[in-house]
Amino acid sequence: MSIVFGAVSRAPLSLLVSEQIREAILSGALPVGAELPSEKDLAGHYGVSRSTIREAVRVLQAKGLLSGGDTVSTARPRVLAAPDVAEALTSALRLGRVPLADLVELRRLIEGAAVAVADPGRLSDAYEALAVMQAPGVDVVTFHEADVRFHLCLAGAGGNTAFSLVATSLREAIAGYLLDALRAVPDLASMLPRLAAEHAGILAAVEAATPDRAAELVRAHIWDFYAESLA
Repeated sequence: MSIVFGAVSRAPLSLLVSEQIREAILSGALPVGAELPSEKDLAGHYGVSRSTIREAVRVLQAKGLLSGGDTVSTARPRVLAAPDVAEALTSALRLGRVPLADLVELRRLIEGAAVAVADPGRLSDAYEALAVMQAPGVDVVTFHEADVRFHLCLAGAGGNTAFSLVATSLREAIAGYLLDALRAVPDLASMLPRLAAEHAGILAAVEAATPDRAAELVRAHIWDFYAESLA
């Protein structure tokens, strides 16, 4: 009987080292706030080059487990209290590792699923935010802040903490793009009322217990604004 062996993939040393350090963080061996040993000490401990250690640290910074992100610092990285998903997404976006359109599409999927299970009894924040957006003469920054509040309320209205976490992280990662896009709209006098009306329609669909319609409306609302203003 002949046995066919598949190719063996070898992970880069930096990835293997990053997994070892990650496990030390998650297990508590490296507690929150702990400063990582020096590059020299880590290189000696793992028997690898200092450049391998630097790459391993960058991997963990990108995952939000170590301080530093994509900035250059002479200070040794420290263990963060929790992985900063928003920072990781923001870094990936700015570094060109993920297109803005992909994050917008992910936002559509998450918020569409979240609004489909939203509890009408947990929408008070969304209604207050809508009232701000509908106020005559509302300025673009105030409108944007209310828009963020509205969508985060919807994301959490079903009680799914994962929806809320991911939605919050996505909004933080792309918030600057959204605000800049709003500021660049040539006819805000018609755009802002239209967006407010779309928000009102989403709430009405939730209140009417039509989850499919609510999900359809929120996905269209997010994508249409991207297609018009961000693409």
